[in-house]
Amino acid sequence: MKRMKNVLLTIILVKLAIAMQAQVPDAVYSPRIQTVLLHPAGNQLAPPIIQLGAIGALELHFDDLDANVKNYSYTFQLCNADWTPAILSQFDYVKGFSQQRINTYRVSSVAFTRYTHYQASLPDNNCAPSRTGNYILKVFLNGDTSKTIITKRMLVYSEAASITAQIQQPFNGQIFRTHQKIQFKVALNERLNVVNQFQQIKVVLMQNYRWDNAVTNIRPSFFSRNVLEYNTENDAVFPAGKEWRWLDMRSFRFQSDRIEKAIYGNASTDIIVRPDANRSTQRFNFFRDNNGMFTIETTESINPWWQADYATVKFTFVPGNNSPFPDKDVFIVGQLTNYNLNDSAKMIFNTEKGVYERSLFLKMGYYDYCYATIDRNDKKRIASFEYTEGNYWETENNYTILVYYRPLGGRADELVGLTTVNSLTGRGR
Repeated sequence: MKRMKNVLLTIILVKLAIAMQAQVPDAVYSPRIQTVLLHPAGNQLAPPIIQLGAIGALELHFDDLDANVKNYSYTFQLCNADWTPAILSQFDYVKGFSQQRINTYRVSSVAFTRYTHYQASLPDNNCAPSRTGNYILKVFLNGDTSKTIITKRMLVYSEAASITAQIQQPFNGQIFRTHQKIQFKVALNERLNVVNQFQQIKVVLMQNYRWDNAVTNIRPSFFSRNVLEYNTENDAVFPAGKEWRWLDMRSFRFQSDRIEKAIYGNASTDIIVRPDANRSTQRFNFFRDNNGMFTIETTESINPWWQADYATVKFTFVPGNNSPFPDKDVFIVGQLTNYNLNDSAKMIFNTEKGVYERSLFLKMGYYDYCYATIDRNDKKRIASFEYTEGNYWETENNYTILVYYRPLGGRADELVGLTTVNSLTGRGR
């Protein structure tokens, strides 16, 4: 009888995992939900990464344009290094209750746009991850997880592996001026029982905490006992891109130099951004940016979370010779579009004006963004800055190295090491 129960439990878990395969790790499933942010407490420009056992280390924020009060809750889903759901019961990776209600909310004031702002400090003492790994934070309605409205990635790690890294120029002459190479070394703690490095250890590299172009399945070029060295010219190499474009919308009345004009209605505001030219042939010019992220800020109110207004913001990209790119689509890329390369971020070519256009509904704040192209014949849909921004070795980027470990007979990947290296301060000599 006990064996039969175990078999049934395994079947249920497998079916649940298969059902969740199609779930996107970062998504908003309702057009009424806007400005979803998950970040360390007090730091909007940092990714949602915490150490195991850190209670209240993250802040969750989002706005509901229905402007009423709803019953929102959240829960956690453990995933493997490739973001497939772990074949584990939630009791094995969540301590306390399986879900927690979001009790902090406030209706907007001052702003034309009516919305209810929800926020939560998590993990909570009553609902927290109990093991390291990749997690999907799921926000849902009325205690029903099938009514999920938000999914966001977050990482929970422990320090069982130390990582040293540096940024170098590739030796390959074809990409010497346009790419950046990460050379790094991983020292595993002796408590990790590593018998087969190739099967038990996985490494993921991210540029500016972007998952759309993350590099996975990197093999060590050399290993000795508990030390793995990664120094390859093919895998740990990224196009460097360029410093991000910016848009200062911390005030709708006092317009920044990037705003061409503002149209004020009785209940809404339209912001027209100055047309952006193709930068791929321009010389590199360094300036400090936020590496594709944004912050919610205002210069004329006390609390931006529920006093900042919204506007419909029109972006314009001017291609060379005012001609569309053949066999390519143009997208707005950045945290403002959640790096989702779908129709919501796709620009439309205006044949009369010879420009690409797209409007986004954005809250007051300071935004980074870039334009990228995707080849229509590319099944992998890899975004490229080559034809819109250009790639330059000198560009400042942050690279995050994640080290995963799976014990012998384990059913989930553990995140045992994590570090971030900057392409300016972490350059090799």
